[in-house]
Parts: sequence; structure tokens; C-alpha cells
Amino acid sequence: EERVQRVLYIPDMYMLTASTASIRNIDGMPVISSSQGLLNPVNVFIKSVIDYVGAVIALIIFSPVMLWAAWRIKREDGGPVFFIQDRIGWKAQHFKTYKFRSMHTNADEITRKLFADPEIFAAYKEGNKMKVDPRVTKIGAFLRKTSIDELPQLWNVIKGDMSLVGPRPIVKKEIERYGEYFREYAMVLPGITGMWQASGRSDTTYEERVAMDTWYVRNW
Repeated sequence: EERVQRVLYIPDMYMLTASTASIRNIDGMPVISSSQGLLNPVNVFIKSVIDYVGAVIALIIFSPVMLWAAWRIKREDGGPVFFIQDRIGWKAQHFKTYKFRSMHTNADEITRKLFADPEIFAAYKEGNKMKVDPRVTKIGAFLRKTSIDELPQLWNVIKGDMSLVGPRPIVKKEIERYGEYFREYAMVLPGITGMWQASGRSDTTYEERVAMDTWYVRNW
């Protein structure tokens, strides 16, 4: 205090991050007020309207790109255009996600051969992704890099299974990796994009992704 003009103290109140907090004054006594935006029905309704209208407009705008992507996928190997997978969403309900197929049709066979190497399997288990993935097709690599492969999920938004912004949709085996934080994950609709996708994508660890998804829900 003798050397600097201002001192900032950080109180040990970690649990206040559970929801947005602010300082209020009641009869001259400062109190901390926390709130959970998910309990405001007006805000939730507004977000659902934005999701639906935004998804419809985006489908119209990106329809030429989507048609081009479907043509390129079919042209490369003649396999199916879409990859459909079971995911966990709001209130832990199962739903089907739609993406443009970005892997070879024999991706499962390639996966078994890859994961026979303990180092490759350990690296994949850490981040749930491989930076150089031999299972990915040539056009698939481009679709992933540009996130065009995610565009069919706009249909999931229109159906009400997903939101434009929210936690990444996870598969059943990932529930245990979320652990105690799965409760927060299941409080909102999963999103096409979210905090960790905009904050490093494949460069983030799985723990960092869970932390960012949890922070988003708690401070919604």
C-alpha cells in the first residue's frame, strides 16, 4: 500500500462462477447477486426464434455451397453424401445429427488399424481428434477446414434438436468425460458452433473444451 496507488484483492469465491454475479446494495450493505439466464423464459424464447429464423435464412444463402459439396463428395468415391450419427442433446435426449461425409467409406477399418498403435490411440483419446487423419478424404479435409461439413446441422436447428450457438454435441461415450459437468451440458441445446470452436478448435484439450462449454452455460 505504500508503493502502489491501487491494490486489487481477489476473494476466494470460486463458486460464484456458477452463474453471472453482480454487486448490489441493500440498506447500505453490499451483497453479491447471482442469476441464471436460462430461467428467463423471454430470453429463451428470443433465442429460439433467432435460431429458427437464422437457420432458415442460412440454408437459403448456403444452398448453392451445399449442393456443390454434395456433388464433390459423390464424385470423389460414389459413397453417401451425409454422415448421420446419434448424439446427446438437451435433457440428455438422443437425436440424429447430419453432416457432410468427410471420411472414406471404410473409415472403421482404417480406424482399427490406426488404433492398434498405442501412441496414436493415446493422442486421439486426449483430444478426440487427429491433426493428420488418414481416414479423411481430399474433399473432406477442405470441408472440415472451412466448416462446410457442419452446414447440414442447420436442419437440426430447424427441427429443434440444436441451436446455432451452444456446447458441441457429444456422443454417449463422452458423457463420462464431462463427469459432474454433464448436468450443465444437458441444460441447453447443443450448438453448431460454440466457445471452444472459436477459441482454438483442435488446439484445445478436451478438458479445456468442457470448461468452456460449462462456462457458456453458467453465464448464458
